Amino acid sequence: MRFHLIDRVHTWEPGKRLTASKMLTLGEEYLADHFPTFPVMPGVLMLQALTEASAWLWRVSNDFRHSVIVVREVRNMKYGTFMPPGQTLELATELVKADESTATFRGKGNVQGGGQTVNAQVTLAGYNVKDRLPGGEETDAKLRLYWKDRWQWLTSGANRS
Repeated sequence: MRFHLIDRVHTWEPGKRLTASKMLTLGEEYLADHFPTFPVMPGVLMLQALTEASAWLWRVSNDFRHSVIVVREVRNMKYGTFMPPGQTLELATELVKADESTATFRGKGNVQGGGQTVNAQVTLAGYNVKDRLPGGEETDAKLRLYWKDRWQWLTSGANRS
């Protein structure tokens, strides 16, 4: 199963910060099991949404240089209030430091109009397929196009800071 949890990017300032959101609906399949009588967004998916927001900030900050971005480390992870269906997870992330292949972000998520749900420092690693597999240039080109198209969809009507 592949998750794309960010529904919309609201604001961004390359190299600095980004805000985004995720609307949780009762129709999301994982809620049937987590928990059947008390459906809430799993904490690991709140962290995934925060990680995705951070990855979007890094992509737009370095002009989509890396075709693949993965989690390298999570520190100072804290969970707060539950995230029930019908609520919106408001995410904010800021770039703390970056070099050619890694970037560290500080981010948080809040239930819209409520309390904090997730807070963490996330370090991401970026690379290109061509650097790991011979002939990976075509895959990199396809992935970059995919990420750029998705970025256009996520930011339609958004405001760049």
